[in-house]
Amino acid sequence: MSSVADAYFERLYAECDDPWAFRERWYERRKRALTLAALPRDRYRTIFEPGCANGELSVLLARRCKRLVCADTSAAAVELARRRLSRDSNATVQQARLPQDWPEGEFDLIVFSEMGYYLDRPDLLKTIEHMRASLTPNGSLLACHWRPRIDGCPLLGDEVHALLDQHLGMTRLIRHEEADLLLEYWSRDARSVAEKEGLREEVS
Repeated sequence: MSSVADAYFERLYAECDDPWAFRERWYERRKRALTLAALPRDRYRTIFEPGCANGELSVLLARRCKRLVCADTSAAAVELARRRLSRDSNATVQQARLPQDWPEGEFDLIVFSEMGYYLDRPDLLKTIEHMRASLTPNGSLLACHWRPRIDGCPLLGDEVHALLDQHLGMTRLIRHEEADLLLEYWSRDARSVAEKEGLREEVS
């Protein structure tokens, strides 16, 4: 099964500006809270969020970094995200289909949320190559995905995370697993939050 085509997403946005009910569902609001709480650093220099959809998570990430780069393959989603981020001067939104339209520059953090299962295995592996090449020497990646099968998607969320763990070549610092979702955080800096703040000996 090939990566999901752009037409699929355009059809969704033609029917509704919030096709996954990001604003309404407690599941989605709680997941955003979990995502932000899982970030071990208070602030990042540059964050890249591929598959930003209508920008509900993006506005929260913008508060945690100096510069936020968002991207989505859907023109409708890009327009919605730009409106949502119109007051955030540190954020830019671009239309891009991964893996071929990877943005230039380096990132301290990539937030890969609810996107990996739309890619087939070759496209996901190419995307992981781009991730590795564009992360800074102490860069990190947070991934969060729905675990049940989605009709028309080439991969399961668990398969996405297994490939990330296998090919990123980074230390996994966090794994949060539920029946519905899997959230993991990998970093080139293997130190814990307490170690970074010099607290490990006091805590132990």
